Amino acid sequence: MQWITLISTVVGAVIATGSAMLLDRQRWKRERLDRETQTRRTLYGDYLAGLSEARHACGNVARDPDMEPWTRRTMAREAFGSCIGLRYQMSISAPSRVVEASEDAFRRLRDLRDRVMEGVLVTDPVYLEGRRTYDDALAVLRTRMREDLDVSEGGTTA
Repeated sequence: MQWITLISTVVGAVIATGSAMLLDRQRWKRERLDRETQTRRTLYGDYLAGLSEARHACGNVARDPDMEPWTRRTMAREAFGSCIGLRYQMSISAPSRVVEASEDAFRRLRDLRDRVMEGVLVTDPVYLEGRRTYDDALAVLRTRMREDLDVSEGGTTA
C-alpha cells in the first residue's frame, strides 16, 4: 500500500511538471510571435512613413518650375535616402509577399523621383502617370502588410 501512494505521488508530480512545462512553452511561443509581429508593425510603419516623406518631398520639388537643375537633383536624391536602409530591413524581416510589394513600391517611387530629377513638373502627364503607378503599388503594399499583420478592415487584429 505504501508503494501505491508513492507511485501515485510521483505520477502526479510528473503530470503537474509536464503540464507546467507545456504551458510555459506555449506562452513563450505566443510572446515570441507577439514580439515579432510588433517588430514588423513598427518596421512597416517606418517604411510607409519613409516612402510618404520621399514622395511628398519629390512632389514639392516638382511643384517648383524655377528650381535650378542641380538643386532639383540634389533635393530629390536626398529625399529618397531614408527609404534605402528601411528597404533592406524589409527584405530580411518581412514575408516574401510583402517584400515583393515593398520592392515594387520602392521602384515606382524611384522612377517618379528620377522623372522629377529630370525636370518633370507635377502637371506633366509623365508625373501624373508615375504618381498613379506608385499609388497603385503602395495600395498593394499596404494590403499585404495588413494581411501579414492579420489586421481586419476595421483596423483591429483578427
